[in-house]
Amino acid sequence: MPFITRTRRSRLLIAAPTVVAAVLAVALTLALTVTTYDHTSPRAARAEASGSVAANVDCRKAKCVALSFDGGPSPTTPRLLDILKLDGLHATFFVQGKGHIARYPDILRRISDEGHEIGNHTWNHRRLTDLDEDDARRELTRTQDAIERITGTRPVLMRPPEGRTNRKVAGLCRDLGLAQVLWSVTAKDYETTDSALITKRVLDQTHRDGIILLHDLHKGTVPAVPGIIKALEQRGYTIVTVSQLLAPAKPRPGMVYRP
Repeated sequence: MPFITRTRRSRLLIAAPTVVAAVLAVALTLALTVTTYDHTSPRAARAEASGSVAANVDCRKAKCVALSFDGGPSPTTPRLLDILKLDGLHATFFVQGKGHIARYPDILRRISDEGHEIGNHTWNHRRLTDLDEDDARRELTRTQDAIERITGTRPVLMRPPEGRTNRKVAGLCRDLGLAQVLWSVTAKDYETTDSALITKRVLDQTHRDGIILLHDLHKGTVPAVPGIIKALEQRGYTIVTVSQLLAPAKPRPGMVYRP
């Protein structure tokens, strides 16, 4: 005899016991085959590592937060670099190929020359999870090659467009020597030009060991950066690159780092 039960997601569910058993079996199968990938947090990565920190900041002791920018280089990037230089800070730049690296190689070279960390943000900013393995590989290797050609250094970090990743992407990144970096703070600066709102969103979300995501190509972002830096420092934060946040751990290819 059918029975009736209520759930939070649907108001009414009617099913026979045999149907319920079949549904549960399917659910179990899906649970066992669901896309998974290795991930860890900066704090956990540090805790598992041993050794000293080469940089002048040790995030095991300091109250650190990583500052990162996606989508450049762009015409707005030099102003951002001026701001960071004035404050003696370094950030991580996840740069994009088409329309950015290809158009502004001198700005990319300056990012590198001034000691900032450079990561891979693909060539066309396509969702890697939507591509077949060959196309996804090209998105990353083409960007890797361009960065190395301009700066002399091949990145060890990448950020998947929209933060979308899966086992396929993780395996590809492992092959290419790239660790994946997500974030804990987003100002959604792609949807507003209000620098005050961008600042508020960052400050409202920031906690120790966080990773801040901004886009230096959007109009309201770079003007917000001085206020963000000042407020974070007043709250006792030390602003670092992603690799400094992880140290003494080394970025592990294929691993997803998310606070």
